Amino acid sequence: MGLSLTPEMILVLGLVGFTMLMLVLEWIRADMVALLVVVVIGLTGLIPSERVFNGFAGNAVIAIIAIMIMGEGLDRAGVLNLTARFVMRMARGMESRLGVVINLVASLFSAVIPSQALAALMIPVSSRLSARTGVPLSRLLLPMAFCILTATNTTLIANSPLIVLNDLIASANVNLPPGAHTIPKFGLFSVTPIGLTLALLGVAYFYFFGRKLLPGHEDERLKVTPGRTESYFAETYGIGGETAELTVTAESPLVGMSIGEVEQLHGAPLILAIKSGNDARMAPPADHVIWVGSVLGVLGPRDQLAQFANNHLCRLSTRMRQLGELFNPTRAGISEVVIPPVSRFIKHTVGELRLRKRFGISVLAVTRGEQVFRDDVRGVSLRAGDTVVLHSNWRDLALAAEDKDLVVVTDIPKEEQRPGKIWQAVGFFVLAKCLALFTNLDLSVAMMTGAIGMLLSGVLNMDEAYKAINWKTIFVTACLIPLGWSMDATGTAAWIAQVVLQHLGGASPWVLQACLAILTLLFSQVMSNVGATVMMVPIAISVAVATGGNPSAYALIVAVSSSNTFLLSSGHPALMMVTGPGGYKGKDFLRVGAPLTLLVLVVTLIAINLMFH
Repeated sequence: MGLSLTPEMILVLGLVGFTMLMLVLEWIRADMVALLVVVVIGLTGLIPSERVFNGFAGNAVIAIIAIMIMGEGLDRAGVLNLTARFVMRMARGMESRLGVVINLVASLFSAVIPSQALAALMIPVSSRLSARTGVPLSRLLLPMAFCILTATNTTLIANSPLIVLNDLIASANVNLPPGAHTIPKFGLFSVTPIGLTLALLGVAYFYFFGRKLLPGHEDERLKVTPGRTESYFAETYGIGGETAELTVTAESPLVGMSIGEVEQLHGAPLILAIKSGNDARMAPPADHVIWVGSVLGVLGPRDQLAQFANNHLCRLSTRMRQLGELFNPTRAGISEVVIPPVSRFIKHTVGELRLRKRFGISVLAVTRGEQVFRDDVRGVSLRAGDTVVLHSNWRDLALAAEDKDLVVVTDIPKEEQRPGKIWQAVGFFVLAKCLALFTNLDLSVAMMTGAIGMLLSGVLNMDEAYKAINWKTIFVTACLIPLGWSMDATGTAAWIAQVVLQHLGGASPWVLQACLAILTLLFSQVMSNVGATVMMVPIAISVAVATGGNPSAYALIVAVSSSNTFLLSSGHPALMMVTGPGGYKGKDFLRVGAPLTLLVLVVTLIAINLMFH
């Protein structure tokens, strides 16, 4: 006798629908949506109250936290800088070879560093290589991001859906029908054959078809290397001219005005620095008052600067006599940053962020797709994926990037923070992997051992470890896991499987698996891959049990397909982060991503069925 729809099932389906809708529309923050869902689950008793918040202490969440900390440790020890030098030696300046080496390196690191964090680390590396070889950045970033996603399934170390998978399997085992065999959990390298196959597929895809599929015509602005020439910023953002000093005289109407008021004047140049008395600073805040004798460091066309100086009774000097040290290109300059999806700057205007006062950073322009905002940039509300043009001291920019609210794209001078700790970082990282592979310890314990080792050995400190953790990801993952549990506990997953089989009852296992994979990858395009995994794995396991299939194979197909997100730039945070710097458009993702999506789908189904044959 078939299952009947119960009030508990209706409630779970309502929560699933609400979660999907909110994650797509983004009316409410994703972490707040997840918290709301888990609280409703607790209030309605869909799962026992003592289990409601177990997701926060679950093996998956603790492992993800530890992996984030170790990834930060590897970066601080200079592993990525060594990687850039290695890629330069291997590529020898050849574009075809450079692309292959970058994609191979991205694929290798993707097995051990979460996708979004790896993209943030590899973007400046790619920018540096672009600057030194002259290869346009647009030829490097999209293949690099796609290869990160094709290779992320190589291990259970860095892929959140695969880490969550074992927790979902444990929940499914509790609710299996009588007589059904317990579903075994996946080991650290259980999925490696499949992951390696997909990783090689991604690298080969761009080696053979990259030139044909990547944007056929190079945008002129992308032929100029960011951070190397003034023409790049002039052509891209209209930020042209030269730097100069304006000395405010006693007769000038600027005396007593604030920086913000001066910037509102007609024909005002960009004010990048100020010196009053012996005090000189970059990026003066909007409320900083100008006095007699103040020297303004400005940027603009010479004619505009001369006219402004004449109209406002200032002395113009094109030689940087008093502010020259501040504008030394080895210490300061113009750069580009990307706003990542987890940034706290999102939905705040540039003015609200007070970047000048907090970090000594001037915002010159914001670009979003085809739009470039230059006028009244302080009123622009930032979104994920925006590219922001800044002027700052390089050290100030590096400090601002510490909190992960922005990702620096431009190849700027950067000190290696702890190069003497590289062997400790690599050693504890390898130790964590060995513990996970050769002992019976849970993944969370093994990974946290490596993280604690890095902290104790001084690779990074506790404050840096807290900053390394993407708390939004942690809350979303920890709060959505109980939603998957409730689908099992209430029988909702079994009921959905029953409905699916009523329509596809005569279909072969290949067709059922393909349908599950396609549904998962479509969900992943518009919501988080963890959310898609949590919703689809219980359904996949129920379909497998009902049809006599292998539940492990069906569950793994769903988890791997959740990373098959190549069709939209919004499909994955790593793709959003490369869209602006690479100058990509929606049609570029469809042209490059559609064939790759199909190939990954087919290879996933074949590889998993061969593995579980």
